[in-house]
Amino acid sequence: MKLYKNHFLEKESDVTIISESKDAILKAKNQLFYQRELLEKYTAKNTTFLRSFDPIKVSSPHEIIQLMVRYSRICNVGPMATVAGALADLMLNVMKNYEEDFVPARVALVENGGEIAIDSEKLMKIALYAGENKLNLNVGFLIEKDDCPMGIATSSATIGHAISLGQADAVTIFAENATLADGAATRIANLVKGDDIEKSIKTALDATEDIPGIRAALISRENKVGQIGKLPKIFKIIGEKKQILKAKFDTILPGDYEIFK
Repeated sequence: MKLYKNHFLEKESDVTIISESKDAILKAKNQLFYQRELLEKYTAKNTTFLRSFDPIKVSSPHEIIQLMVRYSRICNVGPMATVAGALADLMLNVMKNYEEDFVPARVALVENGGEIAIDSEKLMKIALYAGENKLNLNVGFLIEKDDCPMGIATSSATIGHAISLGQADAVTIFAENATLADGAATRIANLVKGDDIEKSIKTALDATEDIPGIRAALISRENKVGQIGKLPKIFKIIGEKKQILKAKFDTILPGDYEIFK
C-alpha cells in the first residue's frame, strides 16, 4: 500500500498526517483550519478557558470545546492541556467518516505536536524519545490494526516546551483517543516528583488506574522505568538521540512515504 505523508505548520500547530488517501489528508488539513478558527474565536471571548489549569464548566455547541471540557474534567487538568489531542482526534475522525463521494482512509494517522491519533489497517511504527534517560530508552511501538483506534501522548519535564509540574523524563499514555491521552499525560506527569524516584513513578502509575479509557502507561525518570496496562509491541530504536529528537519528540519513524503537499 502506497502511503503519503504531509507535514505542515499552522501557527502553534505542528502537524504530520499519513494516509494512503490524498483526499483524506486534505480533509484533515481543512478540519484543522476550521477547528482552530473556532477555538481562537472562543478563547478570545473566554479567557478563563484559555488560562485555567483546572477543569471548568462551560456550555458550547462546538465539538472541540466539548471534547476538551469532557476529557480535561476526566483527567483533572485545564482544558488547554487537551488541545493538541483534541485537534488530532477531530482530524482523524473526518479521515475515517463515510461521506458522499469520499471513501474513508484505510490508514489514518495524525500527529499534532507529539500527540498522535491513529486508526490504521496497516502496521505503523511510532517512535518515543525519552531524552537523556540513563537507560538509553529509545523505543518504538508497533501499532497494529487490533490496537486501533488509539490515542498516544507524551508529557515530559525535561524535553519540549509544554508545562510540566513533575520531574519525569517521559510519561507516555496509550488511550482510547488522543484527547484523553493528552490530558492524562499531563496529569500523570505532574505526579512524578519527589526525591524517591521509584515511589514517584509508582504513585503516578497508580493514578492512571483512576482514569477510565487509559489502556497503558510508560514512565521513565532518570534510572527507573515503570509501566502499567498492556503496551503495544515494543522494539528498540538504533540511532543517535539527536537524530531522533530532530525527527520530533513523538513521531513516525522514517519509512516509505511519498511527500504530499
